[in-house]
Amino acid sequence: LAALSDRPGETLLVAGGTDAVPNLKHRLHEPRTVVHIGGVRELHFVREADDGLHLGALVTLTELSRHPAVRRDYPSLAKAAGLVAGPQLRNMGTLGGNLCLDTRCTYYNQTFFWREALGFCLKKSGTVCHVVPTGKRCVAAHSSDVAPVLITLEAEVEIAGPPGRRTIPVDTFFVGDGIHNNVLQKNELVTQIFVPARSHGLAAGYQKLRPRGAIDFPMLSIAFAARMRGEVCEGARLVVGALAARPRTVAGLGALVAGEPPRPP
Repeated sequence: LAALSDRPGETLLVAGGTDAVPNLKHRLHEPRTVVHIGGVRELHFVREADDGLHLGALVTLTELSRHPAVRRDYPSLAKAAGLVAGPQLRNMGTLGGNLCLDTRCTYYNQTFFWREALGFCLKKSGTVCHVVPTGKRCVAAHSSDVAPVLITLEAEVEIAGPPGRRTIPVDTFFVGDGIHNNVLQKNELVTQIFVPARSHGLAAGYQKLRPRGAIDFPMLSIAFAARMRGEVCEGARLVVGALAARPRTVAGLGALVAGEPPRPP
């Protein structure tokens, strides 16, 4: 936190580095200082408690996908973590890193030479969005796999900064601007994610559409969770990702399915 505050906006945090390192190579990030937090053991934990599941930001995606408590109580979260990229990247990538994943765009995730020839873009060094030329806001998409699932599970994220710590719902962690699509200030970082006990036993799932069955980022991701009472649905939540700068909850679904039995498609 001291390093982030010392040079606000000029310091990049790296944990697993699976997203940050390629972006550094393409000069999408050009910090003066890189701070590696992968060795901060206080941020690496999985704790079961009466109120729910506490997950440190540095838990790897492999650990999250295989942990018995996650697989037992929150299987959709384990599935989402297990579908990120490939095994080597899941071994390095972290829960906090996937939540804070940089937004992606065909016109942004390119080499410096490619972007310079195009004239750069609104997200990095340019003044025009090549997707929506008349737009004033970057539409690069957020492609996190864990974020839509965490929203359906009503999870919360803890953020630490110089004034102290604050906890907010994962749903309000994101904003709709692709340039910087979350609420983190330049001197803040994610420390843990909390999944409440009330989300135990939800009928939940996760699916993603991507060009290949592994490695690729999603073209579309869908997370679903329903609270059942016997064979009747009391309410449900559907969240879609990879279509915009933030995951989106599909409005009106809860009222549509309330009191109804589940039906096959």
